[in-house]
Amino acid sequence: MRAKISYAVTAAVLVFYFLLVGSRGVMLIQSGTLLTVTFGVAVLVLPVIGLWFLWKNTQFVRRANALAAELEAEGGLPPDELRRLPSGRVDRDSADEVFAKRKAETEAAPDDWRSWFRLAVAYHDARDTPRARKAMQRAIALHDGRETPAT
Repeated sequence: MRAKISYAVTAAVLVFYFLLVGSRGVMLIQSGTLLTVTFGVAVLVLPVIGLWFLWKNTQFVRRANALAAELEAEGGLPPDELRRLPSGRVDRDSADEVFAKRKAETEAAPDDWRSWFRLAVAYHDARDTPRARKAMQRAIALHDGRETPAT
């Protein structure tokens, strides 16, 4: 719940910032000179890109959470097999062991979104965020039928 609140607050602050920057861009355009119109258009591009990025990220999080809820309802969420350091952080060797297990499961069932979801969690635990995101995107695409199974 804390993560959802943090995300909502951050998104709200970003939207406010985008609106503020966008209004400045409009003010520059209304000045009417070639230079201010050019700067105004350039300033308006940034909030548009930011809003698009925020929207895509929010969609990704919602879809990943929906998969997690579905997997939890099936009893298929991966168990927490990770050893932790006294500080509470995940032991790197433990994360690597679990990752190897999840990778083998995914190689055995490459068309199963559930295995890709569990692999994404393992990547995340191993602190490989870019690969975790790609694995989760693959899980979402397989679940939604947007990716055809390998033949």
